[in-house]
Amino acid sequence: MDAQLVNDVHSRLNPTTVDAVARVVSLESIQAALARARKAGKPVSICGGRHAMGGQQFCTGGLLLDTTRLARVLTLDLDRGTIEVEAGIQWPALARALARCPLTFAQKQTGANSLSLGGAVSANVHGRGLTMRPFVDDIDSLVVVGADGRVVRCSRERNADLFALVVGGYGLFGVVYSVTLRLVRRRILERVVQLTTSGELADAFRQRIEEGFVYGDFQFAIDPDVEAFLRDGVFSCYRPVTDRPIPVGQRTLSANDWQHLLALAHTDKSRAFDLYAQHYLATSGQLYLSDRHQLALYLDGYHDRIGVAGGEMITELYVPRDRLAAFMAGAADALRRGRANVVYGTVRLIERDTDTFLAWARRTWACIVLNLHVHAGDDGARHFRALIDLALAESGSYYLTYHRHATRAQAEAAHPRLREFLACKRDVDPGGVFQSDWYRRQVALFADRRAA
Repeated sequence: MDAQLVNDVHSRLNPTTVDAVARVVSLESIQAALARARKAGKPVSICGGRHAMGGQQFCTGGLLLDTTRLARVLTLDLDRGTIEVEAGIQWPALARALARCPLTFAQKQTGANSLSLGGAVSANVHGRGLTMRPFVDDIDSLVVVGADGRVVRCSRERNADLFALVVGGYGLFGVVYSVTLRLVRRRILERVVQLTTSGELADAFRQRIEEGFVYGDFQFAIDPDVEAFLRDGVFSCYRPVTDRPIPVGQRTLSANDWQHLLALAHTDKSRAFDLYAQHYLATSGQLYLSDRHQLALYLDGYHDRIGVAGGEMITELYVPRDRLAAFMAGAADALRRGRANVVYGTVRLIERDTDTFLAWARRTWACIVLNLHVHAGDDGARHFRALIDLALAESGSYYLTYHRHATRAQAEAAHPRLREFLACKRDVDPGGVFQSDWYRRQVALFADRRAA
């Protein structure tokens, strides 16, 4: 196979030349691909839906394992409430597999659907649950292929150290072949929508949790030229209801509607927010299935359709919930001064992760997600570093793999176990079989004492 140029499908700002792409189709094909890589002295990286933007799925000059054909359901155990699937399966296929089952998944990432379960494991993702821990809480066990080709099943009870490293390990400790997922009962949810502000949000979240709501988020205004910027927002939460069938013909946004909103987010930000708020307020009281409401329409390549060059880069910051209003005010000032181009933003909640080695949810946080429009000539590094500094000033943190812009000082402050994590990587994989451009960046960052 010849060298290939690959890229992520979201920002399209990570063009990477890999030595070859191996589309694995079975456990045996993973082992064979790893054997070829070891013989050739080539590092290995792993990709699924290719939405990740931080470089953890690609390795320059390496062998790229494409897992998209690993998409089978292996076992469904209703008595235990689990399903085992190959790690390349994506969320829509999992939802279809569970459609006739009373059980389903608890949470997935929102904003896109074509994301693999293996990627969710490797990044230890989260959704919009109001009282949920990261995705690790939903994982029963994993089947992992190590650098030497050995197949290992790991869980909290079996090979627990490896389990803690693989979940949230960004593909550096082995190839996840299968995921056994803990399921929850599918429920009917009612959406309740109101307008509120970031200053009132912590109390509003607290009240909704006390009232029994299980999912929710806050989509905030993105126009820096108005006072509402990062302050006013649409607060949508979902509570379980019983004995209420979902009516036909509920309001929804079509692909054309989303494309129009995306275009406005780049050209008329206040109008985009007003239309979005009008739609969501009109849907207050509508009913949704607890899994289906997490599936979201994503328009691949929409920048070509709306005639805007560049792409979106995501960052996610974490702060204690009582510091949320202060962070949002500081972020609004910093982004205005820096003339950042914000096209989307939301606030969610997360509970503390006690299971993984490199836990990003080290505390109970408020999670602030920002999409900035960037392009090859300006990748937004100064904006992302400024936001990290603001989060750290509020005793917060940031998500490691949406970009590679953090300084060593920021990485050490936000992720105090990162250096130890890299040491564990060398112990588990001394030959450096599993690598990525993200990993190489972290190694270089901690090797360079000047990188502050």
